[in-house]
Amino acid sequence: MAYQHPQSTPSERFAGPEQEPPEPSHAYLQQLLRDTERRKQQLTHHLRDHCGAGPVAQERLQTLVDAQSEDLVRLLHELHEDPETAFQEHRAAQRIKDHLAQHEIEAQSPAFGLDTAVHAEIASQDFDPEHHRTIAVMSEYDALPGIGHGCGHNVIAVTGLGAFLALVELLREDPGAFSGRVVYLGTPAEEGEGGKEIMARNGALEGIDAAAMVHPYMTDLVDQVWLGRRQCEVTFHGRASHASSHPFMGRNALDGAVLAYQGLGLLRQQTPPTDRIHAVLPDGGERPNIITEMAMLRLYVRSQRPDTLGALSQRVSEVMEGAALMAGVGVTITWDTSPATLPVLGNGPLSDRWVLAQRRRGRDPYPGGTLSEVLAASTDFGNVSYRIPGIHPLIGIATEDTGLHSREFAAAAAGPEAERAGVDGAYGLAAVALDYLTDDGLAADVTEDFRANGGGISVPDYFD
Repeated sequence: MAYQHPQSTPSERFAGPEQEPPEPSHAYLQQLLRDTERRKQQLTHHLRDHCGAGPVAQERLQTLVDAQSEDLVRLLHELHEDPETAFQEHRAAQRIKDHLAQHEIEAQSPAFGLDTAVHAEIASQDFDPEHHRTIAVMSEYDALPGIGHGCGHNVIAVTGLGAFLALVELLREDPGAFSGRVVYLGTPAEEGEGGKEIMARNGALEGIDAAAMVHPYMTDLVDQVWLGRRQCEVTFHGRASHASSHPFMGRNALDGAVLAYQGLGLLRQQTPPTDRIHAVLPDGGERPNIITEMAMLRLYVRSQRPDTLGALSQRVSEVMEGAALMAGVGVTITWDTSPATLPVLGNGPLSDRWVLAQRRRGRDPYPGGTLSEVLAASTDFGNVSYRIPGIHPLIGIATEDTGLHSREFAAAAAGPEAERAGVDGAYGLAAVALDYLTDDGLAADVTEDFRANGGGISVPDYFD
């Protein structure tokens, strides 16, 4: 009688391949949301006293932003319906160039070493770089593989673009509206590739004194923890042999990779709560009857401060070397296959101006610390913020139980709250830029805050 596999039922312990994985528990998320509600009642803003551009100029700026609203919303949807991943955002970049051309603004693309970067600028007639300031407003527009704009970069695109064009029109109406320069930077490849760092190394931030952009989120928040992130590629080198007849003649690279992966899990016991390590095993061999000659791990390492990111990176390297030693294999460790990204260094005086601008739009962003630092991702704007003063506030487009990089967030990025956020965010960035260019006291405090909190480091050399 031929052997028959035992029959299983869906109720048995090992689910069949046709079954969905179990739903994760939402208990911890619900606790975080309860903690957020409590902090909302406890935390308040302590806004610094600066004049800014004044109410008349800001009111006119709002009108100029609102006049663009239909075009901005149309572009928001065009980008959402046609997502392009990192370094492939050719149609998005062209749409942005075309939008600028409609306003008689000549844009450069390619720019600063990237085919899909966009650069444009305007300056007052009396602009003198020795006496006047320059601020950059930034857009992102890359999408995620498989789920499109699950991080809402289509919203980011129109906020930076709308802000820049409102300031263009303000200066055309009144050449004395401000003295200074505004630079628009369309920045590709934020998702995992460090596009802003590549652009910065190619001169994108030369002559720029401050920068601003806004990111869609689950709520309005003036500041949130963003973790620095490094990428690491680890290759274990073994010796192939027959896995049955001569296993003793081999050295199993897969053993090294598996031990390394387990070592990362053990390392997590000693890391701070906001540190993150996550890895995949893209290559573990080809056939089970061959001792694996080569295996590879790819991993992300994240931490809340530049120095703690460096310390965690060192520990990870030691785990990789130890795993290779235990398995008796060689190892090659390559850090920063894409540029490392630093945590975001917020700027208090600029953040205050964002809060005031959003209040004019009927919004009231929560103070930093309202959301748990456990809910922390990474962004290449961190590299900008450690070079020059900058802000990266958050604007709500989804419910608070919606996670970034999800299909639910992608759907929200084309919804009515995203449309509203695109216009309100554009005004917020324009208002901050105008205040910074017109208020010398504010600008001095921006610089002082930046220096006092550790800004001004050499980003490319930091981890050498």
